[in-house]
Amino acid sequence: MEKLSQMSNIGKELEKRLEEAGIMIPYELRETGSRNAYLRINTYDAGACLHMLCALEGAIRSIRWLDLPKEVKSDLREFIKLKKV
Repeated sequence: MEKLSQMSNIGKELEKRLEEAGIMIPYELRETGSRNAYLRINTYDAGACLHMLCALEGAIRSIRWLDLPKEVKSDLREFIKLKKV
């Protein structure tokens, strides 16, 4: 079975946070989606941030988060702003 930490952008710390949110394997992260995974983590971790959300999206797309298209980063930034209101 593939581990979350084998995905792009997912280190041991983010893997631990995902597991605490009930996401145990890459398939579950892909099914949950980056936004919903972020929201689940954010319920107990106030340190969840845009960089984490971008890392999750990059992991799902199998690319470095820095390589996400500008429009995707912009959409994720707007998502975070809306959730903080």
